[in-house]
Amino acid sequence: MLVKIEEPAHFTKVIEIISELVSEVRIKLNEFGMSITAIDPANVALVGFRLPRSAFSQFESGHDILGVNLDDLKKILKRAGAKSSLILEKKENQLEIRIEDKIRRKFGLNLIEVEGEDIDFEEKVSRMMFSAKVEMNSEDFIASVEDCGVVADACSFIIEDGKFIIEAKEMNSARSEFSDEANVSGENCKSRFSLEYLAKFAKGSKLTDKTNLQFANDHPLGMHLKIDAIEISFILAPRVETEN
Repeated sequence: MLVKIEEPAHFTKVIEIISELVSEVRIKLNEFGMSITAIDPANVALVGFRLPRSAFSQFESGHDILGVNLDDLKKILKRAGAKSSLILEKKENQLEIRIEDKIRRKFGLNLIEVEGEDIDFEEKVSRMMFSAKVEMNSEDFIASVEDCGVVADACSFIIEDGKFIIEAKEMNSARSEFSDEANVSGENCKSRFSLEYLAKFAKGSKLTDKTNLQFANDHPLGMHLKIDAIEISFILAPRVETEN
């Protein structure tokens, strides 16, 4: 197995974002390209990453699975410059990582066995019933999540008569309302989500102009981002309030 990525800055950033949710992953390579599916230890968030074969300047792989520690991987990837070439080659029980720019550098990353269920992201998402969709400017989404983070640890996503509302209410409150500023479709609904996770997801929004959201009444959130050729999606379980 050998693959090559030119100008890997976005790839590096996305690996950093995934590493905030999970520490170990299986990186899968097949005739379609590279993918990662992983669920966080708390079983609250699911992440799916895809990079198509066409995004690689060189791609030699049949069907390979690389178990890696993401903290170790991201430290190596950060050594690559924005204009570098990144080469990943499997050699027995190691992933050889070569960075080529003014000089050629080589790192060895030990491959590991990753425990846990092997999840099919597309199959998992296909069983979820979303009743509302929102496409909005990423800057607006990020600002609204940050506003809510000032006053609370969770916020509600609300569809109300064609408007999309992001609202947090505890002792203090914050509210952002979008009508013409976002493309909103679907029925009225409301679901509440952890701002700790949304803040992590929003780091991906910083890499692209548009953020796409799907949710339903007291159901999980689906969030999809397209960053050049990279696709990264998140599923977040709702925070359901229990009465004392």
